[in-house]
Amino acid sequence: MDTLFDYMEKYDYQNLFICQDKALDFKAIIAIHDTTLGPATGGCRMWDRYTSEMDAIEDALRLARGMTYKYAAAGVNLGGGKAVIIGDPKRKDREPVFRALGRFINRLGGKYITGEDVGTTLKDMEYIRMETEFVVTLPTYLGGAGDISPMTAFGTIRAIQACCMRVYGSESLEGKRVAVQGLGAVGHNIVEQLHELGAKLAVTDIDFSKVEAMATKYRLEILRPEAIYDWDCDIFCPCALGKVINDETLNRLKCKIICGSANNQLAEEGHGELLEKKGIVYAPDYIANAGGTIYDTDRLEVGDVSHERGREKVSRIYEKMVRVFEISDRDKIPTCQAADRMAEERIKQIAEVKKL
Repeated sequence: MDTLFDYMEKYDYQNLFICQDKALDFKAIIAIHDTTLGPATGGCRMWDRYTSEMDAIEDALRLARGMTYKYAAAGVNLGGGKAVIIGDPKRKDREPVFRALGRFINRLGGKYITGEDVGTTLKDMEYIRMETEFVVTLPTYLGGAGDISPMTAFGTIRAIQACCMRVYGSESLEGKRVAVQGLGAVGHNIVEQLHELGAKLAVTDIDFSKVEAMATKYRLEILRPEAIYDWDCDIFCPCALGKVINDETLNRLKCKIICGSANNQLAEEGHGELLEKKGIVYAPDYIANAGGTIYDTDRLEVGDVSHERGREKVSRIYEKMVRVFEISDRDKIPTCQAADRMAEERIKQIAEVKKL
């Protein structure tokens, strides 16, 4: 990472907030990338495996920027932000931690709206809601959409189908060999939906109990975490943490499509170009994994929760992927750059509208 201000200047970030409370053993980062389209919105992650505080800050910044592009590309009128709590995601005394975060968020006066992410739950969002109205992911009895992971999975499936149409001339997943990495809230939903669509599955997770549960429920192949990169498949579906496409893994992959729900799958932007050269179709992660947040934030614009309306909007991820391929072909650039260009064009257009 460059120096902090150089990094923020390079990608044009607006704000970075550092929050702490010694008595609560609470440390958090709130990153706001861009608010051209609307208030910065993005989930709250709780994680304790950062190598340093700067590693956590970089994660928050990268995730915030990803949310800007995700909303812009999806046609949602929100900007990009992210919160990261540096701490054990299995911590028991959660109420004071998340209420503290809620108070920090409330001080921003609506500049940042939070939601559920890795290591956090709907119950945590309820604690935040006790201190601020600026939280989107809520259970249905509080007016929210409830569990959004099935919609994130559905959107990822729609992106996979668009990729299959490009590679195989058909969006059918019947008989396709799919390697799913990560069986968390979204990953296990993707496995269920892929199974229903007739895919042949291999799965892995660092938590073997999740793997065993999937294996008991479905006919699938179990792989060790490192072996997932070497499995001969049609589609590699990363649904865990980021940077899984890197110098070490890229040459091991034996797939024609990479499409999953994990954020920041490319360790470096140049890896997208290398995938293009290898003839692997890559679905930019913030296009593929936008389903949950599209569904979740729909009520902010419309005022109520509608499963039918939300699902229809999520289904349009297919068309977004097709548009990415069109830009990629038109401008002769990798799909990761094409997705960025699609998002940046919309941000620029709306910025011009707001000048009027």
